[in-house]
This record gives sequence, C-alpha cells and structure tokens, in this order.
Amino acid sequence: MDVLSKKEEKIFQNAVFFSKDNLGIEKDDSKCIDCGECQNTCNRLCQIKIKEHPENCLACGQCILTCPTNALKPKKARDKIIEAEKEGKTLICYTSPAIRVSFGEAFGQKPGTFTIEKLIGALKKIGFDYVLDTTFGADLTILEEAMELKERIKEEKNLPLMTSCCPAWVKYVCDQEPELISHLSTCKSPIGMQGEMVKKYFCEQMKIDKENTFTVAITPCTAKKMEIKEPQITGTDAVLTMTELVDWLKEEQISWDNCEEKTFDSLWKEGSGGGSLFGITGGVTSSLLRTYYFLETGQNKENISFDSLHDEDGFKTLEIEVNDRKINVAVVQKLAKIKPLLDEIRNKKSPYQVIEVMNCEGGCVGGGGQIKYEPTKKQEVIKLRKQGLKARDKEVAIRFAHQNPDIKKIYEDFLIVLNGEIAKKYLHRSYEKEN
Repeated sequence: MDVLSKKEEKIFQNAVFFSKDNLGIEKDDSKCIDCGECQNTCNRLCQIKIKEHPENCLACGQCILTCPTNALKPKKARDKIIEAEKEGKTLICYTSPAIRVSFGEAFGQKPGTFTIEKLIGALKKIGFDYVLDTTFGADLTILEEAMELKERIKEEKNLPLMTSCCPAWVKYVCDQEPELISHLSTCKSPIGMQGEMVKKYFCEQMKIDKENTFTVAITPCTAKKMEIKEPQITGTDAVLTMTELVDWLKEEQISWDNCEEKTFDSLWKEGSGGGSLFGITGGVTSSLLRTYYFLETGQNKENISFDSLHDEDGFKTLEIEVNDRKINVAVVQKLAKIKPLLDEIRNKKSPYQVIEVMNCEGGCVGGGGQIKYEPTKKQEVIKLRKQGLKARDKEVAIRFAHQNPDIKKIYEDFLIVLNGEIAKKYLHRSYEKEN
C-alpha cells in the first residue's frame, strides 16, 4: 500500500477504502464524512468484511445508494465514449431492461413508468449511432441456459445450476466459494452475449467495420464495469450507468420535453417479455423455466405461476412439474442470505435444481447505478419499478424467448444449434478463483 493509501486509511476510520484500481466505484474524499454507512451496507447485504479486505469489493454499488453525501459514484465511462466519437468510431449502445422503468424518475416521472422510446431518443441525441435492446442478449441467455439445465438434469451433473447473470455474485463465488464454481452456469450474462453478437454478427449484417466501433452497455449496475474487464467477456468496450447517463443529459440540457421518442434500430428489435423480467428478482428463473418447459415438452405452458418468485423478502422457492419430474428452484436476493444454500450444496443435500442469486434488493431495478431515491421511499420505488417490468411482460406479443424471431434468425444464420460449438465459443465461459 502506498503512502497516500495509508494516509487515507488513517483519516477515515469508519469508511471503506476504495482503491483507485476498483473498476466499478470511485470515491470523492472531500465529500466523505466518515460515517461508515458504506461499510455497514456491505456487511448488511453481502456479509463481507470489506474494511479489512477492500480487494473483496464486489463493485455492486449498493454503498453508492446509501452514501448520505454522494461521496461515492460509479467509475466514470463518459470520457471514453466521447473520445471514441472524436476518433470517428461508430457508437453502438444497448439498454438493460431495468433502466427503462427508472429513467423517467430523473425527469419527474413516476417510478416504474415504461420510458423506452424517450430513453432511445436521449441516447440518439447525445451521439449514439445505433441503439439496441439488451433484452435480445437476455433471450439468448435464456435459450442457452435452458439447454444447459436440460443437459445437467439429464446427466445429473453439477446440480443445482446457479445463475451467472449477476457479476457481483459471480465474483463472490470465485473469491469466497471456489469449490462451488462448477455449479455456476457457463452462460455469459446478457451483456456478455450481446457484446459478442454485436461485434461478430450485427456488424457483419449491417456492413459496419467492427474494428471501428465502440460498444457501450447502458446499465443499472456498477459491477458490469468490472465484468467487461474479464478476459473472456469481450465485445463491450464500456459500461455507462443510468446515473452517469442522466448527469450527461442534464449537462447537455436535454430535457424530457425536448427529447423525441425513438424506436430500437433495425435487425434486433425489443426482446421477449421473459427477457424484460431479467431486471427483477426471480425474472431470470421465470424466463428460464418457461423455455426449459418448452425444450422438455414442446409446449408453452401459460398457466404456470411465477409470481411467487417476485416478492420482497429476499428468499423464495418454487416447485413445478415437467414430464412427471419435480423441478425445485430457489431465488435469493442479497448475498447475506445465500450461505445456508451453499452449505446444502457442499453437503450434497441441496433439494434444488436451480438457484438464482441477485445481489441487489429487487434485482437490477435496485442496482447501484440506478437513479437514487430517498431512503424512506426505497421499498415503494423498487416495488413500482418491478411492477413496470411485470406489466411489460404481460403486454408484449412475444413473452417466450424461444419465440423471438430475431433469436430464431441468429441461430439459423450463425449459432446453428443450442449449446453447439459456435455457441460455446462465443456465449459460454469458464471461471477461475479470484477472477
């Protein structure tokens, strides 16, 4: 540790030390009042002694939401984007499901208001050439993970399958529970898949020089900034959080009223209703089970209820029957609640075939890069954001990922088969301790 680091640690007795190497979060020491709320937040949500071991920071950004003085911020990405534009690169971005129900809050709209057209218009106005939907990547993840689950159940191997969409959770497993790595899904996250397919497929189809592109994921998540630096996660050049985007728009004096409504660019339009549910706790599992049921039976079962997975208490279970076999799933939000389930796996006593874990309360709608809310309104805001995505799932014509025509086309043209050689090359990954 250098002299400056020692000085900072000595001055701040209660606050967490954020290294300049932290990929997701940065700290303005001049605003820090050493209240210790950042440390309390990490202990409460993750049960990690972050004060003693700052290298274990999951970059989830929940401390950003609870910091009373705004001393903590997402690591800046805007300068990289502006520089890429100056270099004449084609700017391509893709929007995560959870931000379309929070974006309007920064402009006086009610939490949960679905604002995708205004969001796309804003992104176009600040210079993005193409705006795509990360729900396409979510649908890809559903297809690949459903097939992976089918194969694991058939082989009775590495069960339960643990979801891999939350980078804070993945880092936690690799750092703290490396003996359980084999249970993580090998599927990349939706952003991981989206970036790969933009560079490898979208650019080719649109006749864009992929070497002269700069791709940006617009997310509710600070940990995604950490994820895209992993060697196996390529294709996304930068992550811009919702809060960074809003600050940028306001500096450019782009308001709600002067922002036109736009639609996603051609080739990949909005994904399925199931893909939009990735923004809420239980949404990954809901979508996964829909497609897993189809792969096993050849039918869509509309009347399976997944609503019990979308409650607030941080832990839910569900049992469904598929071809006379019971499939048990568990959904966890907040890593502090995961230890009993991991102990069951270690002791080979887990009753589950699937475990979904999201670090942030409510899922991505409560991510560390989201629009901040008054602490007293936290539960209300998260509830309304979740309701907005659930409503969208019910409104859209295509609710199942496997029915998405854009997904069907990319398998016909490029990926060929689920979990096949090409899919494994671009859409799957391996893990190592201390990623």
